[in-house]
Amino acid sequence: MGQTPIRNTIRVLRFQNGEMTQQALADRVGVTRQTIIAIEQGRYSPSLEAAFRIAAVFGVPLEAVFQYDGGGEG
Repeated sequence: MGQTPIRNTIRVLRFQNGEMTQQALADRVGVTRQTIIAIEQGRYSPSLEAAFRIAAVFGVPLEAVFQYDGGGEG
């Protein structure tokens, strides 16, 4: 599976928040560490609920965590 058109700043946000581990973030979001790794690396697009939970952990808007790089479809 290739890269998704959704980019994120999770790694940067983790380090700006006391060098939070992937496991700590996973525990707070309610997903596995492997899921966080895949999202962070752009190999997996999170559900909308998981995306909002990740943003809430960092106390930032969704757009501060995820950006859509898709083309002008439609």
